[in-house]
Amino acid sequence: MLIQETVRTPSAQAFVDVTSLIRAAIRKAGVNEAHIMVSVPHTTAALTINENADPDVVGDLLRRLETIVPTHDERDRHGEGNSHAHLKSSLIGTSHAFIVANGDLVLGTWQGIYLCEFDGPRTRTLLISIHEHCIQYTDAL
Repeated sequence: MLIQETVRTPSAQAFVDVTSLIRAAIRKAGVNEAHIMVSVPHTTAALTINENADPDVVGDLLRRLETIVPTHDERDRHGEGNSHAHLKSSLIGTSHAFIVANGDLVLGTWQGIYLCEFDGPRTRTLLISIHEHCIQYTDAL
């Protein structure tokens, strides 16, 4: 089953917590045990898992990413001026696999799933592919 959600990002660069959207998709699918793949089909956005208890963490991550890959670099040749966003997306990655057990997403105590915006604000697509576990028993002859 494939569920598609849209997420409006608030600014040029931001981490948007999408954990509740993914949990809602799992409930909608009605699965108990599954593997899911979550992906953002964009070249200037990404997906990451990190702490969702302290909002300073995502701010720190954005600040450090900006140090590693500055938004403005006069050496960039890409005409749209968003080379930094393409590189940040490549570094972070655009998909992750997760486990569903007992009808819920399995995450660590402080973990949340974030859509990472590097070229916003925009409306982004979040794809959630759900693969329910099917257990088949066969009688040995």
